[in-house]
Amino acid sequence: MTRYRPAPPWEFLLTASRNSLQSYELTRLSHAANLRKEIGTLLDQWMDENAAAIVARWLIEQRERPVHAADSLPGLEAQPASSSHVSDNFFDETAIGRPVNH
Repeated sequence: MTRYRPAPPWEFLLTASRNSLQSYELTRLSHAANLRKEIGTLLDQWMDENAAAIVARWLIEQRERPVHAADSLPGLEAQPASSSHVSDNFFDETAIGRPVNH
């Protein structure tokens, strides 16, 4: 990485010709564009690394959880397979009237 210069070269800028100033401007804009590309690449890498770390943390937490979490919680008991329960769409079949044929 190159060293950042905090102040522009004022002596040069104040005495430079129009062509030199235009050239200086273009080189600064080019450098700024290159920095922007580098920043974008670094941000992408940063997001990828954070995502990988989050997945690893999730896997760690999943492995530390008890296999039968419902067994360890009071008041939660396994229901028999034949018992009535609410369907996946959250509506109990008895709560919705059957269609009426006229």
